[in-house]
Amino acid sequence: MTQTADLLDPPMADDPAPRPAEPAPPAARRRLVPPEKLREIAIGAGSLAIGVALWHWASATNLDWIVDFGNIPGPGKVFAAFWGHLGTEIFYTHILVSMQRILVSYLMAVVIGIGIGVMMGRSRFARACITPYIEVLRPIPAVAWIPLAILMWPTEEASIIYITFLGALFPIVLNTLHGVEQTPEVLVRAAQSLGASRMAIFGHVVLPAALPSISAGLAIGMGVSWFSLLAGEIISGQYGIGYFTWNAYSLINYPDIVVGMLVIGFLGTLSTAAVRVLTAPLLKWQKRTR
Repeated sequence: MTQTADLLDPPMADDPAPRPAEPAPPAARRRLVPPEKLREIAIGAGSLAIGVALWHWASATNLDWIVDFGNIPGPGKVFAAFWGHLGTEIFYTHILVSMQRILVSYLMAVVIGIGIGVMMGRSRFARACITPYIEVLRPIPAVAWIPLAILMWPTEEASIIYITFLGALFPIVLNTLHGVEQTPEVLVRAAQSLGASRMAIFGHVVLPAALPSISAGLAIGMGVSWFSLLAGEIISGQYGIGYFTWNAYSLINYPDIVVGMLVIGFLGTLSTAAVRVLTAPLLKWQKRTR
């Protein structure tokens, strides 16, 4: 039996040595920033550099053609003023107060605006009742609300938050309404035929379909809220970046006016980008369906 086994199964020593497994080719490293995005960033940076250079040239030569740059400070003076404010505590107080007002009013607008938009999109009765108020109040600028807001609310802080809330509310309501209305009716009927409840249809069909429009409305509402906040701070306020800018104008401090404007633009851009980042995880399904 041993010889038979040896014939059927020769010694392992006669077998060629097994080849070592070849290492798997290294996976292509994913770049943190795609080349297309890097190119867009480079183009944007170059465009900004050209804009700053033109600004410097116009203010240095006192350009007076269509727009008068005679009293407009150049980038150097504005940067020097900004650098000086970075060492003062009051400057950070203005920024923090404005950001706090934006946070409170914007969160209120998000909750109420999405709720109203969903009701208007899913109920004809609610749309008929609410639409007249939206259409009448929406065109009123934030500055026009200031006297009435001061009379309506007991404190200036509450009136500023109210004005900022109104600015963010209407874009969120209208974009939410648009998103809900654009939900494919075929998907709703398919969910109903499968026995889905109204809440299940809303959570799994209506809301995902409306999320792109809601996300756009949140970003637009953030930008409009900054505009409304500054209008309130200019007229009634002791702190805030809007008050800082208006106070600089009252004191004929031209560099600080531009500093306030640029800080407002930076904060508005940063907050809008934050909204897009926070809503991006909710829109991952769009990439998977492409």
